[in-house]
Amino acid sequence: MSEEESYRRYVRINLPHARTIVQRIGRSLENLGAFREAENGGAVVLSEAIASLEREVRQYDEDPAYEDALRAADAVAKHARALVTAILATDARGDRLGQCVRNLFECLGLAEEGAVLALRCGEHPDSPLR
Repeated sequence: MSEEESYRRYVRINLPHARTIVQRIGRSLENLGAFREAENGGAVVLSEAIASLEREVRQYDEDPAYEDALRAADAVAKHARALVTAILATDARGDRLGQCVRNLFECLGLAEEGAVLALRCGEHPDSPLR
């Protein structure tokens, strides 16, 4: 990634807001009943994935400086991808859930990836927030 691309990503990173979005994802999953899918083990994996992501973003009351913010966003993105994988292993889907997934990746400076994953998590393609 070039220095210009890195800087463009950096200005889009908002780790404190990512923390808020992770909480919204957790509430959306709860509302969709995703944590009750015990028969296939999906609830355990999903619970562990959301807890891991929450731990990763908990520390960010403010965004770190440039290079640290990029590293932190990459670390959070790794956990966010694991959460999406866990979500996709369940039947939990919804427009609001997908919107939150998209928002999370936008807060990590990864808008294109978030747009794709949001659709897989149930965001409507014609959602007015897209």
